[in-house]
Parts: sequence; C-alpha cells; structure tokens
Amino acid sequence: MWILLAICSAVGLGFYDIMKKISLKGNNVPIVLLLNTVFGTLLLSPVLISGILEGNYGLGNTITGHLQIVAKAVIVLSSWILGYFAIKHLPLTIQGPINATRPVMVLVGALLIFGERLNLLQWTGILLGFASLFFISRIGSKEGFSFKHSRWLWMSIGATVLGAVSALYDKYLLGMYRPLEVQAWYSLYQAIIMSGVVLILTRTAMATRGGSHSDTAFHWRWSIVGISVFLTGADICYFYSLSQPDSMISVVSMIRRGSVLVSFAFGIWVLHEQHIRQKLIDLSILLLSLFLLILGS
Repeated sequence: MWILLAICSAVGLGFYDIMKKISLKGNNVPIVLLLNTVFGTLLLSPVLISGILEGNYGLGNTITGHLQIVAKAVIVLSSWILGYFAIKHLPLTIQGPINATRPVMVLVGALLIFGERLNLLQWTGILLGFASLFFISRIGSKEGFSFKHSRWLWMSIGATVLGAVSALYDKYLLGMYRPLEVQAWYSLYQAIIMSGVVLILTRTAMATRGGSHSDTAFHWRWSIVGISVFLTGADICYFYSLSQPDSMISVVSMIRRGSVLVSFAFGIWVLHEQHIRQKLIDLSILLLSLFLLILGS
C-alpha cells in the first residue's frame, strides 16, 4: 500500500512542477510562493479547525511539537525559495533531473547521520546519481547554464539538498505525529513565515527604489491554484506512505523522484526545450541510479 501511495505522490509532484513552471514565467517568485502556502493552508484548514474545536491543538498539544514543525516549515520554505527561482530560470529538462537526485542525497544523509551501511548496489546507484549531475551540468553549459557561471544551477542543488534534509526529518516526525496534522500545521506556519518574508522584501524594495514597485510585477494565473492542489495531494499520499510501519524513507524518496518523467515529457512536447537527446541519456543514467537504489534497498 505504501508503495502505491508513493507512486501517486510522484505523479502529483510531476504536475506540481509543471504548474510551477507555468506560474513563474515572468512572474514575482515570493508572491507566487506566498499564495501557494496560503492556498495549501486553506485546503488543509478543515483539519486545523476540527481539531481546535475539539480542544486539540495537534502535535501532542505541546510547544515542543509545534517548534519541531516550525523547524520543518523553515527547512521546506528555504528549499522552495531556492527551487522556485531555479525552476523559473532553468529548463524543466535540466531542473527536473537535478531535483530527481534527491534520493541519492537522502541515502548519503542516512549514511552520515544514522550510520547506515550501504551495499554495492546502493553505492553504485549513488555514484551514478552524482555522475548524472555532472552530465547535466555539461549539457546546461551549452544552454548558458553552468556551475561556474549560473547561480540558478546552484540554487537547484541547494533546494535538492534541503529537500533531502526535510525527507530525513519527515520520517522522524511521522514516528510521533499523525500525517495530516503534521501537514496542516506546517502549511500554516509556512504561510505565516512567508507572509513576513514578503512584507520585509516589499518594504525593502520600496525603500530602495524610493517607493516604486518591484522590477518583477505579479501576474495572476489559475495555475497558481494548481500548484497548491497538486502539492497537497502529493504530500497527503507521501505522509500516509511514510506513516506505514513497514515503509522505507529511502525507497519512498526514490519512487517520488519518478515525477521527473512527467515534467520531462512536458518540457519536450509542450515547451520544446533543447538538446533533448543528450538529456535523455542523462535521464537514463539517473533512472538506472534510482533503479539500483531501489534494488539495493
């Protein structure tokens, strides 16, 4: 059951990436991200309201529990801020494969933090995963994106690393709290934190430009709602998958990265992105890496 939930989550994440790409084209990143957190909170508000009406404030009704979720909100928001800027400026056929290396980083984190021992298949998968990053950087340089000159590639890597940290933290949290209450409360805290970030950025920009508007204006698009809908659905499947006693975070994380197939196909057939043959070779290396990680796990 937890594997099926992970697959559903992967499909949702693929469409989530597509909605982000559409929403962020020529748009204001912080405001799009703020609206995403607000809509996500509204979608999960019945969980918060029903609990509060029953006198249950979730997370064991403890300050410690809520502080743990605030920490998760900060980690995820930091990942999203980097990821949103990256997906706005990078082709989906470059950003998607970079993001799909997250399971490799999760396994490395498990090795360093939890002292897990990896077998030969897992080590091979990790090496292939990092090799795919090298190849995608070579391909990106042909399109004007390279690790030497492009901050967007580094932002994508940073978002992926923070996403791996969040995945490791999720397994810890879901051993103590119910999936929906974790998702609902961290969505609320994200909206609160992001509201403060946008307010500070807006005031700073206005002061710097003498009261004029930001260089990048905000444009409303219905795909912004789609971001929250697909992400909320994907996360519900993800959290319930992780909450199963026999679930494995390494395998769930790998299956979820299958979302790259959805966004990659969109980049080819709809956005008509370049150097597809070389990117397909890199994607094949990455998928082989994920297959070996699943097999080894």
